Amino acid sequence: MKDRLAVMALALWWGSLSAIAGFVVPMLFAHLPTPAMAGNLAGRLFGAQTWVSLACGGLVLLVMRSNADNPSVRWSFSAIGLVAISMLAALLVEFGVAPRILAREDLKLWHTVGSALYALQWLCTGLLLWRAARQPQA
Repeated sequence: MKDRLAVMALALWWGSLSAIAGFVVPMLFAHLPTPAMAGNLAGRLFGAQTWVSLACGGLVLLVMRSNADNPSVRWSFSAIGLVAISMLAALLVEFGVAPRILAREDLKLWHTVGSALYALQWLCTGLLLWRAARQPQA
């Protein structure tokens, strides 16, 4: 049961990352009157996504910890590492990259760094979801 909770949290995490970057933000830029308005709203969405990422990552880590003594559950150290990398990427975007974008510092550089960190988070959570979804349930 707890493993299914982890799969659901991973699905929410990866799905929300996918929806925001792949659908919602492009729609903002396509339909809002100015790029500045779209960028402002996109920034708010990415900020909210950070908290979704941290909540989902924390829940996954709690499930991993609660199953630590169960040999039938195969959460590996690499899975813990992927969760940690994903959560760190979310924090770096929110507290390292976003303030520089808001300050309009070297926008091309910081958008590239932010996009790379977001893509890293997306890839890590996707890999975690893939592994967790194919893992037999105990």
